[in-house]
Amino acid sequence: MRYINELTEGSRLQGVYYCKTKLCTETKNGKPYESLTLQDRTGTLDTKVWEPNSAGIGEYEAGDFIEVTGEVIVYNNAKQAKLTRIRRAAEGEYDPADYMPVSKKSIPEMYDRLLKLVDSVGNTWLKELLELFFQDESFAADFKKSSAAKTVHHGFIGGLLEHSLSVAELCDHMCTKYPILNRDLLVTAALLHDIGKTRELSAFPENDYTDEGQLLGHIVIGAMMVGEKADGIPNFPAQLKTDLEHCILAHHGELEFGSPKKPALIEALALSMADNLDAKIETFTEILDNNNREGWMGFSKFLDSNLRRT
Repeated sequence: MRYINELTEGSRLQGVYYCKTKLCTETKNGKPYESLTLQDRTGTLDTKVWEPNSAGIGEYEAGDFIEVTGEVIVYNNAKQAKLTRIRRAAEGEYDPADYMPVSKKSIPEMYDRLLKLVDSVGNTWLKELLELFFQDESFAADFKKSSAAKTVHHGFIGGLLEHSLSVAELCDHMCTKYPILNRDLLVTAALLHDIGKTRELSAFPENDYTDEGQLLGHIVIGAMMVGEKADGIPNFPAQLKTDLEHCILAHHGELEFGSPKKPALIEALALSMADNLDAKIETFTEILDNNNREGWMGFSKFLDSNLRRT
């Protein structure tokens, strides 16, 4: 088996992959075909079965590990595969660890850096709140294995940790440049801004939206988690709690981007900009990593621009 990130146009695709999604649909002419997403630990691959009723296509569903045969092509400047054979793989024919995308960075090392940031917070109320989350073994385990998104950016095990740490470190740097910022509030908000994703998205291999995630979304869930934990700390200052909740509720910056509120505090504004910066840079990085083309690589709907490799 070749990993997805090693495949190039014209490559023969053969081996066992995880079938992340499957959609049975039709062409404009009414001809049935299947659209699926194959996954291994290096990424995902858009895949088509143009003859789903042929003898070589066996029974399979999303969530199965499948042995496939096909060819890699480039369509709309992105890699895609056409499959001619599919067989559901049996246990023992694959190692599940080979199919789950994982951060390229050390998860233990990143968590150590996160805990040092927690320890650096001077406000005793905020520090205690952070410790209640990040020193809790059950929460820490979920946080470390969670992704930051289903797709687009940091959609891998350790992605939530990597993104949260990056945003917090950006915010920490902002505070050295702009002393007007309340560092303790901003760093705390940065570390906690996406904790709702531990409940918005299911664990791998599914990494899909939960019912709670679909109905509430990670921003609201995160604000609720922070509010509930703060309420359990005797005499936690009401205004401090409200300011922190506001930073979380406003961290997408604009109403059209899913924020229940626009930033009304300077710390909320700084958080939204750090969050957007890290998300956009990671999105661009992942596009570069998954595209072997030199020069212009095509239009990205996520970045709303035609992108070029330097």
